[in-house]
Amino acid sequence: MEMYDTYQKDTLYNMEQRTDMTVFSSKIQQLRDCIARVIVGQDKAVELVLTCILADGHVLIEGVPGVAKTLMARLMARLTDARFSRVQFTPDLMPSDVLGTTVLNMKTSEFDFHEGPVFADIVLVDEINRAPAKTQAALFEVMEERQVTVDGTTRRMGDVYTILATQNPVEQEGTYKLPEAQLDRFMMKVTMDYPTEEQEVEILERHSSNAAFVRLDDVSPVITLGELLQLRSMMDAVVVDRSLLQYIAGIVKQTRTSRAVFLGASPRAAVAMLQASKAYALLQGRDFVTPDDIKTVTPPILQHRLILTAEAEMEGYSALKVAQKLIDKVEVPK
Repeated sequence: MEMYDTYQKDTLYNMEQRTDMTVFSSKIQQLRDCIARVIVGQDKAVELVLTCILADGHVLIEGVPGVAKTLMARLMARLTDARFSRVQFTPDLMPSDVLGTTVLNMKTSEFDFHEGPVFADIVLVDEINRAPAKTQAALFEVMEERQVTVDGTTRRMGDVYTILATQNPVEQEGTYKLPEAQLDRFMMKVTMDYPTEEQEVEILERHSSNAAFVRLDDVSPVITLGELLQLRSMMDAVVVDRSLLQYIAGIVKQTRTSRAVFLGASPRAAVAMLQASKAYALLQGRDFVTPDDIKTVTPPILQHRLILTAEAEMEGYSALKVAQKLIDKVEVPK
């Protein structure tokens, strides 16, 4: 907090609020309130998922079974009035099962394209690590370019297109390691942990009392797709000082030179850090980015992109822990 106060005084003391945040703050607060009615706790995960959706990025949600990963994805689609689709990844899933296929229409003697589940606004890919590399590759184009090419014909996705994928970190039987090129296309890897004891009691109380338990079908949309796009357009007005751009570049450079890291962050990661920090600043009711915003969004952006050396893994380091240490090495702008 002290870092934020110092930065605000030294850099933005005489700057007036350039963007009217009233409407934005009202919509975001409505989203938070509706999410809290359905999901108990998970405040950090909720904030990071909202940040990704606002920043036009895909999210990989990781957690053990039963911590509301799937519910989180479905709830986000419900609240944004988005066209929602779900695909369950399994070892026998084929690319055509995901993208769609061309079928001969016997009545017209022409080929018709039947859209796969990726054709929606928000797509939930459940247990994404259960499909082999061939099926994973089917997502490469649509995740990066928001389009699908089948039989030489390219079909564009909507402007709000977002993939929310889930995976179980503990069960390895029947799973496949996601390709690095695909992992790099996820803006963040968000971890959903167990609730605290107090939160667990609240979950039980809600299930014990039907009056306190809110079902997903009872949730009404809070914002339209048009309003979401309007909120995204406000990111262009968020001010990022050049010293903060150098701060981001310095963190990325650390990942490429560290002895503990075999493969560092890509330029796509640096862009993700910039966009996510701008979105996170808006969520906090500001139209300027602070170093704390960058420090908050960077660990979930880096943890799934870094490949550690064998020595670092043998010493018990995780990618998240290494990412945090590398961030701390970079001098914070004053």
